[in-house]
Amino acid sequence: MITVITFIIVLGLLVFVHELGHFTAAKWLGIRVEEFGFGLPPRVWGKKIGETIYSFNWLPIGGFVRLYGEDEHDPDHVTKDRARAFFSKHPWQRAIVLVAGVLMNFILGWAIVSFLLTQGVFVPGGKVRVESVVKDSPADTAGIMAEDIIGQAVASDGTMFAIKVPQDLIEVAHRYLGQPFILSIERNNQKIDIQVTPRSVVAEGEGALGVVITNFYVEKKYSWTEAPFVGLSQSVDMMKMIVSGFVSIIRKAVMFQPVRADISGPIGIGKLVGEAREFGLLAVADLTAVLSFNLALINILPFPALDGGRLLFVVVEGITRKRINPYWEQHAHQIGMVILLILFLLVTINDVVKLVQG
Repeated sequence: MITVITFIIVLGLLVFVHELGHFTAAKWLGIRVEEFGFGLPPRVWGKKIGETIYSFNWLPIGGFVRLYGEDEHDPDHVTKDRARAFFSKHPWQRAIVLVAGVLMNFILGWAIVSFLLTQGVFVPGGKVRVESVVKDSPADTAGIMAEDIIGQAVASDGTMFAIKVPQDLIEVAHRYLGQPFILSIERNNQKIDIQVTPRSVVAEGEGALGVVITNFYVEKKYSWTEAPFVGLSQSVDMMKMIVSGFVSIIRKAVMFQPVRADISGPIGIGKLVGEAREFGLLAVADLTAVLSFNLALINILPFPALDGGRLLFVVVEGITRKRINPYWEQHAHQIGMVILLILFLLVTINDVVKLVQG
């Protein structure tokens, strides 16, 4: 039950922030907002405050901001308060309203990432950590132990090597096969030097030293003044990764290649929220940031019914200086919505199948 409540809160926050972007931009540009709705109709409850109805709807899988004149078939029929209709605004103004939701999702993700940086994150410590040692290997014989931290190697000729990542130690070992060198090691907060000789004949599946090593991470907390700048950089990097993954999926789908089966809908996301909750609120916050970035990307796609699809029509109008027939535009968005609902259903079925199969 707690997982369900957490999922609803996370989803509600993502939707609310997105629609708040549209709502705020529309109000700022003088466009009349007829309804600010959480969830999709039919309506459960609604209250009109000023000129806007604020409503809760039965299907809690989205939200909407209904703008005056947004889907008008024949704008010429609108005579009352025409200057405040969505269609009457300049293309650049309509573009701002459409992009505002995506921008707010990015800002939300950025804010969460920045907050997490102030709470402490693990970053590479510029050293490597010994995870395990193969019995009777050169490392074992020399006395290297699991959990040792290696930061430097010194060859017999006096050459010093900084060991910052696992590859550094691998290269040193291969360079001095059969020759002893010294490793500077931290163990139980004490520094010791250990001499080890990489073996020239390496057993299959083992390295020259016989150790399993990984990056050594240390916890770092950023100040409230540093965090936004580092957070922005990390947010951009996360968006790049999401875009890259999405492009890969599209490319494989177009080329009829197998697509990864870990694409998730509400059920799959709910499962992820439940798993994150077990690790604490910070893990839930981290997942919320990732979901917010994903929502931003999906909504900006130039597909009918999405913000990006509507933006495409506005951009075409701005370039050609000719309005696309509202009737055809509305039907394009309706068809797009049907396709999206079908995809939503297929992804949900896939979620159920994965849940049943464990």
